[in-house]
Amino acid sequence: MGIYPEIGLPGEKSIKEELAREQQRITVRKERRKFGKIITIVSGFDTDIEIKDVAKKLKKKLACGGTVKGREVELQGNHIYKVKEKLIELGFPKDNIEIT
Repeated sequence: MGIYPEIGLPGEKSIKEELAREQQRITVRKERRKFGKIITIVSGFDTDIEIKDVAKKLKKKLACGGTVKGREVELQGNHIYKVKEKLIELGFPKDNIEIT
């Protein structure tokens, strides 16, 4: 436990991550890859978010494969509308998630 200079309050990592989730501008889009495969790309994550943890939870909830590349989560299949619902369940604000 320590004091975070950004917020000036003592706390654990979860408090800092929770505040970061409220300020995120998440973009969800789909892309066609080789052989006509469709993937869903979720981007816009800040460095305060544990992106691997978010990716793991999304893959489990959507029953699909995927990976983390840089600050983006790539999911196998067309899940653009389901991803928005699952991100809301994970604590991201509905108004900050954009589907393109």
